[in-house]
Amino acid sequence: MWTLLPPLLAVVALAGGAAFTPDRDLLECASQILYMDQHVYDIPKSYNRNIPPDKNTTVYVGVNVNRVSGVDENKESAWSPQEITLDVFLQVSWADSRLHVPPNMPFIDLPWEFRALIWTPDLYIWQLQTMRILSVLQEMASLRLYSNRTVSVSIGATITIKCEMDFVLYPLDVQNCAIDFSSYKYTTQDVRFEWREVAPWLGIGPVGSEQRSEFRLPKYVVTFVTDKSNHIRNFGEGEHSAARLQIKLSRELRSYLLESYLPSSLFVIISWGSFCVIPEIVPGRMVLLVTTLLSLVTMFDTVSTNSPDALELKCIEVWLISCTIFVFLALMEYFVVLFGIRYDKSWSRRRADLRRAASAAQLAPPPLHINHSQRLSTPVTGTPQGGMFSPTLSVEDDGFKQQMEHQTIQRDSPILESMPSGGGGGGGLLARLGQAADRGVMFCGAQHGALDKFALMVFPMCFCLFTIIYWTTYLSEAHRASRLK
Repeated sequence: MWTLLPPLLAVVALAGGAAFTPDRDLLECASQILYMDQHVYDIPKSYNRNIPPDKNTTVYVGVNVNRVSGVDENKESAWSPQEITLDVFLQVSWADSRLHVPPNMPFIDLPWEFRALIWTPDLYIWQLQTMRILSVLQEMASLRLYSNRTVSVSIGATITIKCEMDFVLYPLDVQNCAIDFSSYKYTTQDVRFEWREVAPWLGIGPVGSEQRSEFRLPKYVVTFVTDKSNHIRNFGEGEHSAARLQIKLSRELRSYLLESYLPSSLFVIISWGSFCVIPEIVPGRMVLLVTTLLSLVTMFDTVSTNSPDALELKCIEVWLISCTIFVFLALMEYFVVLFGIRYDKSWSRRRADLRRAASAAQLAPPPLHINHSQRLSTPVTGTPQGGMFSPTLSVEDDGFKQQMEHQTIQRDSPILESMPSGGGGGGGLLARLGQAADRGVMFCGAQHGALDKFALMVFPMCFCLFTIIYWTTYLSEAHRASRLK
């Protein structure tokens, strides 16, 4: 191999002049040969780059997350996986006893193109969407061989990871994403992947406790955890070893509490103020309830548009819908009060008419039943009884007509309609139901606001009970999901 050095140097030396540009590959090849000649390095002739160094080669993986560039959770479809973009330094190392370094050197840096001449693991990153090696003046990639015959490959890259997220608990959700580093060709009998804990030049040892790193984003707290257990991927021709990196995304809840939960709760509390407004002031009370209801509907639409898609109703949507229902029920309560007041006024007028008719009937003289024409033309005749006369009476008298009209008014009265009749069981049941309905409507329309007082006690109690059940249920589910699988 060293016999190629003089011709290459001669070609480079004869390349003088501005009009001639030497071949780039030729210059790189010459520089590599010079580099290897300087360090007196050579690959054994019996070296086969298609065979792993040992029967059960251990490949150690190290990931240094430099920055979390972003979390893309807004997808057009709820079934499409979300993405996480990371800036990482990836290091893969393994021991190759077929390679050696001169005794007086701790390590040597080999050209990046030299990796095509030695055995390298066929690293496959599950859930990997894209990967781009960073570069400034040159690509951020290095190949180094240590004195203990450990080969280390380091790459600085920006990677995009696919992560399937479930937003049913949004914004209390905790997302867990697993990234597996494995081989797609070698099974567990040939290559085994583990996490690296110590530097490769200090020797390769067993992996200790799990390592954690945490990053805080405006919406998430991202935690990276290396899982030390040996994971197996079954595909292809058998079982494949994998080193797993767990990514946990815990959402920052503070902004959602201030932007959604607190305003919606205040809207519900404001709606309770309508119970303290006199029912006769229809414009003021109606404007208060309708404005609050429309504000909650607008907030629900905004949150649903800006939140990620989910296959079910999200946690925050359940809260906003419940708050809207509470305000809507307050509005329905006011409608019932208005109907009760209208019914109460109508019933009061009819009751006054009945009382006046009854008083007039009691104060009227007893009917004589004497024909008016006969009374004018002939005197009243009768049989004297103790100095008194007993006149002959007629049925055509105005008092009788007044009594009949009084009975007609009483038949039209709602009081008599609501009274149980002495008929069969079906009629008695309907009468009792009608009487109960009349009492309920009169209770709702009472001038002293009995229904408003009752609602002012019941509505806050129901909302507090709902709040306790809501937060207890969803926080327990979020705590269960926060545990790494």
